[in-house]
Order: sequence, then C-alpha cells, then structure tokens
Amino acid sequence: MDFSRLRTTSKVTDEWTYPQGEPLRAGWLRVDTAPDHELYWEEYGRADGEPVMFLHGGPGGACAPVMSRFFDPDRYRVILFDQRGCGKSRPTVAADGPEKALAHNTTDDLVDDINALREALGITGKMHVFGGSWGSTLALVYAIRNPEKVASLILRGIFLGSKEDLLYMYQGNAATFADKPYGLTEPGAYIAYPDEWKAFVEVIPAELRDDMMGAYKAIFDSVPTTEPERQRQLQAALAWSVWEGTISNMIPAASDPGKFGEAEFALSFAQIEAHFFAHDLFLKEGEITDGVGALKNVPVHIVHGRFDQVCPLTQASRLVEALEATGTPPATYVITDAGHSAMEGQTVIALTAIMDGLPRI
Repeated sequence: MDFSRLRTTSKVTDEWTYPQGEPLRAGWLRVDTAPDHELYWEEYGRADGEPVMFLHGGPGGACAPVMSRFFDPDRYRVILFDQRGCGKSRPTVAADGPEKALAHNTTDDLVDDINALREALGITGKMHVFGGSWGSTLALVYAIRNPEKVASLILRGIFLGSKEDLLYMYQGNAATFADKPYGLTEPGAYIAYPDEWKAFVEVIPAELRDDMMGAYKAIFDSVPTTEPERQRQLQAALAWSVWEGTISNMIPAASDPGKFGEAEFALSFAQIEAHFFAHDLFLKEGEITDGVGALKNVPVHIVHGRFDQVCPLTQASRLVEALEATGTPPATYVITDAGHSAMEGQTVIALTAIMDGLPRI
C-alpha cells in the first residue's frame, strides 16, 4: 500500500508572504529589582513604521525571529520580546531557578512590562497589539486596561483560561486512565492524541491523577538535591512541554517535538505555565469577558483554528459573544482549517492578510 500522498504536516511551508529579516536592534530592559528582571527584546521591519507589540504564548513560550514574518517590513515596526522568566530574558527558570524567575511574575507585572517597553522604545502613540494563545489573553488584558494605547488587537488561538479550559487540556480522563485508558469518560484533548496523552499521564502515579496539574506542580515545586530528583523534575517538564507542543499542530511531527523537547526550554515553559495556572492566571473570574466593553474603540481581529485542541474553538465563541453583547462585534473573525499553532499554513495566511489589510494608524 502506498501512503506517500498523505500529508505529513500542517505546519507552514511556502505560505509566508515576507522573508525572514534581521533585527534592526536588540537589547535588554530592566523592569524590576529583587530579582532584577530584564526583558530581552528585538525590533524588526521599519524603524519609523507603525509599531506592533508581539505577545508570545505560554506563558513562558518565548519569541523567535520567525514571528516577525507575519508583518510587512516596509510598513511595520515589530517588537518581539521574551516575557519574564523565559527565553533570553533574565533570570530564567531553567538557568536561575523558579524562586528567582517566578518572583514578581504575574499578569499585572507583564502588563506593566509592556508599558515599560513602550516607553523605553519611544512609542508614544497607539500601537497594534498582536498575541496568540496566552498572548491573546495578555493582549486582551492589556487592551482592556490601556485602550487609549491600542490601535487594534490581532488575536490568534483565543485562550480565556477558565478552569474548564485547563481541565480539557490537562485533566481529561486521567482519573480513570489506569482502569480504562481509552475510555471517553471526560472531554479533553486526549481524544485526538491518545498515545501522546499516555506519555503525559503516566509520569504521574495513578493515585495522584485526580489532579494532574496539581501533581505536576508538586514536582516542579520540589527542590531537587540528588541527580535522580533532578531527572524526575526534568522528565516531568519535558512531558508537560512535549504534550502541549505535540497537540498544538493538527498534524503533529511525531518524531520531532522541536523546542518543546529541549531541556532548557521545557524547564522554563512548564514551570511558568504551572505557576500561572495554579493562580488562575492572576485574573479575576470573568475579568476578560466582563471587561471587553472597554474595547468599544479598539477593532478586534480574531483567527482561530477549527481543530485547535489546546484552546478549543468554543473559547473564541465565548469572546465573540461577549464582544457582540457590548455592541462591538469583532472587525474580523476567521476560522481556519488548522490546529492551535501560529505556524500552521492556513493560520499564517489569515494573520498576514489581516495585517496587510489594517487601516494605517
């Protein structure tokens, strides 16, 4: 039998409109003391262009140069930066430990960091704010609190972060997995990725699987003193990271988890996410959907993959409903034939088209 014509990936290939550019400049910005949090940032495109603040996912996902390719370099001035605790920002969870990197690391802190970066880079007027997944959460919170600074919101893979959203991704059928591993006892992303789910669940002993996020966080919160303990913590971080990285793609590259399988990335990514999730993203219940009335003068553009298993499409539906209830429906709402990742071909096409079509500031 010949299966050679089957698609092996849904990731972006030749869908990019703009080439990969070099940063105009880069640097670190100190935004806090004790610990001395310093944000790493890069600027792409046109120095006098319309500013775009790019907010990466996770929390803890960090930026990469390829993220600048959604934007016309002759029009936009694109700011990429790594949020606290991850990427090239300092300190990081992987290099310096969670006691430093997770101190003063809340949603309020990240919103303040955006304003500090704006000021340091001389952005005085309105800017476009572009965010996906957790970046969409942070973008919404920022815009609700600072609508006068936002020309437009461009959001991908909406993440509202409610308890049910997190249970869908991390809990699923884990409590009954030992007795019925393929039983559809609860909703969850595991339904589409049973083998990958098995690897995620089996890190945790069966008696602790009633609370998968809590069990993982207990491992992350421990302070390893022996090599087996360090390996246990790394194993958990990699399992957490690879699970999310794999299910982010509608057609995952099973043999190549990419950065999600790298120890340094995984240690920061998993522990920052667990930290934020344990604190309900440091947001009040309903803070986003109840607060979107503040966006009446901010056009909101939404792109969401129909087959997204990290942030199911219902999260976009809830946001759209909240916007419509205020009398300001989204300026754009595109549902792509894609999963969660920003790096899937159909999503790249949609996001680039939105950026190309925005009214100029």
